[in-house]
Amino acid sequence: MTERTVGEVMTREVVTLAPGTPAGQAARLLAARRVGAAPVLDEEDRVVGVVSRGDLAPGRRDRPGGTGTGTAREPSGAEGAAEGPTVRQVMAAPAVTVHPEQRVAVAARAMERRGVDRLPVVDEADRIIGIVTRRDLLRVFLRSDAEILADVRRTLRSVLGAAASARPDAAVREGLVVLGGPAARDRGRLLRALWRIDGVTGVLGEAGGVRETNEAGGARETGGAHRPGGAGEHPAGPRRTAAAAGGPPAEG
Repeated sequence: MTERTVGEVMTREVVTLAPGTPAGQAARLLAARRVGAAPVLDEEDRVVGVVSRGDLAPGRRDRPGGTGTGTAREPSGAEGAAEGPTVRQVMAAPAVTVHPEQRVAVAARAMERRGVDRLPVVDEADRIIGIVTRRDLLRVFLRSDAEILADVRRTLRSVLGAAASARPDAAVREGLVVLGGPAARDRGRLLRALWRIDGVTGVLGEAGGVRETNEAGGARETGGAHRPGGAGEHPAGPRRTAAAAGGPPAEG
């Protein structure tokens, strides 16, 4: 399977909260459902924020205005004094969201950049349709070598056509794709296609060398492992290099 999307791995049953829910009640709900955070929805099921169990902890939520970045609105009168702050006061807003058609790698980058463990999944009107967690994304990259190899073979046939049958079979070792045979005529396209296979952590070169992108964004010919530089296709996977062509992968 290649190019898996958020919609394929997300959870559709989502624990949600309303902005006006008392913080104490929200904390009890998250604890009972064993979730670390929940999207906060308005009356039309649009995501207006996210609140975590940490945001709802008594030591933090008892402070006026809470710790979130949303607009605080103090409860008024006896009701406010009895119920304390609401979810609106402590939630983080605006929420970081993703769309179901986006690639898993895009969601992984968003989580890493914003330092969050889950992302609400929304439709074109920003209405909630699911949620994706780090654990959901991790499952994509923890594929067996046999599963990855099947995708590698399909990719070779797709990119190389009839020429693929004349090449020695590829191999996969802990996510590292090892290619045999002479350099492919369209090896740039082949390498890009291989890196788009979920679970691939590196591509070890052909006899004629492969093209390796360095950290500065440049490129050079090499007989070692191919790694995308900078904004690579698989930032969530461990980066590996090879000590020498045909050698075992080493942690980078």
